[in-house]
Amino acid sequence: MRDSLQDLPGKDLPRARRSPSDQRAQIRRVGIVGTGSHAPEKILNNHDLSKIVDTSDEWITERTGMRERRIAGDEEATSDMAIAAARSALDQAGLDPSNVELIVVATATPDTLFPATACRVQQAIGANGAAGFDLAAACAGFVYALMTADAMIAAGHYRNALVIGAEKLSSITDYTDRNTCVLFGDGAGAVVLGSDSDGATLLDHILRIDGEGLDLIELPGGGSRIPASAESIANNQHFLKLEGPKVFRFAVKVIHDSVTELLERNGYTIDDLDLLIPHQANLRIIEAANARLGIAPERVAINVEKYGNTSAASIPILLDELCREKRLKKGQLICLVAFGAGLSWGASLLRW
Repeated sequence: MRDSLQDLPGKDLPRARRSPSDQRAQIRRVGIVGTGSHAPEKILNNHDLSKIVDTSDEWITERTGMRERRIAGDEEATSDMAIAAARSALDQAGLDPSNVELIVVATATPDTLFPATACRVQQAIGANGAAGFDLAAACAGFVYALMTADAMIAAGHYRNALVIGAEKLSSITDYTDRNTCVLFGDGAGAVVLGSDSDGATLLDHILRIDGEGLDLIELPGGGSRIPASAESIANNQHFLKLEGPKVFRFAVKVIHDSVTELLERNGYTIDDLDLLIPHQANLRIIEAANARLGIAPERVAINVEKYGNTSAASIPILLDELCREKRLKKGQLICLVAFGAGLSWGASLLRW
């Protein structure tokens, strides 16, 4: 496995075909018209973790910026959290569930491999005329789902969409491994997209993958390569595996590169950006990326201390929090950026 920054995934990859905002003039404008989120009631703080593994509040806080995370109950599945977040977003948008046309659920922890979690959401909320599917891009999943739904609405296939990021990461976390169990939490966030809306307008997106980093973040067991067996269970292959230092360097690089490219190709600089909303993986990653971008800390949204890393749910949870606290102002230029297993990464630019 490559160790140098120069050899990390994301270096010198060919750029995708450009689709800047001015090219969207001839297609339907798509905007965010509602946000919602859900966090489980149970709080697992750093002191609780210190009773489970050899760690401490100081050790965790210094290395991750996390102080607590939410943990779903035994009977609470990913779909249950997704449903709660969806209802909240629909209520804010003033959209009756029966009028929802598309449901996209970004998740690495679906209730089942099939049927899709989106089907469970559709049935529970009563979106009887909707299409839907799950999207697997791990921590980058919400940005991938956002661009997917945006494109489908902009092309005229649908008038609206419910886009959800939802995870029960506690179900795939090894609580004997202090290097990973301190990082992850559960939760869900959702947005409602509408065509020709007065809401926050989606301007442009960037998505990338690089399979050279396949083994840096992975869940080895449970698929067709390593089906569930007594051996796979004994080898702990159904728990999330993470190469922390290598992911750190990769993440800092792709946050910088994707945000910079997205701004430049739409005629902006980092000084024009009012707010950066990054995936809440680790405070040290966010701070290192901020320094490389040259963006002031007050223009970067952070809530990792309360929720930990909730993968595909982290950005929509934070977006909903900002919206409900009225910290988002009309006209602000905002960038969402995320990275995760695959290795995958992406960014979205919007005008609130």
